[in-house]
Amino acid sequence: MKNTALIIIDFQDGFNDEAYWGGNRNNPEAERNTRRVLDTWRAQGFPVFHVKHNSTNPKSRLAPGEPGNAIKEIVKPLGSEPVIPKKVNSAFIGTDLEQRLQARGITRVVLAGLQTDHCVSTTARMAANLGFETIILSDATATFDRTSASGVKYDAQLIHEINLASLEGEFATILTTQQLLDQVRTHEYAA
Repeated sequence: MKNTALIIIDFQDGFNDEAYWGGNRNNPEAERNTRRVLDTWRAQGFPVFHVKHNSTNPKSRLAPGEPGNAIKEIVKPLGSEPVIPKKVNSAFIGTDLEQRLQARGITRVVLAGLQTDHCVSTTARMAANLGFETIILSDATATFDRTSASGVKYDAQLIHEINLASLEGEFATILTTQQLLDQVRTHEYAA
């Protein structure tokens, strides 16, 4: 799995303010599940990249200088694990993530983080288009309720599932944390 990078997207303290983002976040165990994968990646010496959103909106919970900009303690970067700052939904736009992955011979990425329908989805689509085999962890990603322009409220779990369904097969393979860890254990993804 040395050619498989774990990319943790936007698990930042600013997302703790659920009401600000739409409320009713699904997958309350997403950070814990991500930590399980992160612990495995660290123990095996597999590559880990952290992505952090630096909002250009000064009122955003994720704006630089705001307490919410910090990466959550449970998945906080250690040692030489790189932190890739971004200003848009994709972790590849305006960053050197693609070059870093290529320089390390990485051909497969595992995505975890927030939000399923925004930065995770956008990053997954770009990763696939750039030629990376892409895995999204369904229980290590999450989103919030959304209200449409016409005032219809959509449940976070429904939004999560629809977004994963639209990515499955075309842009990514969708796995649970346990499915991925089982594959690591059985060396199914051995490099």
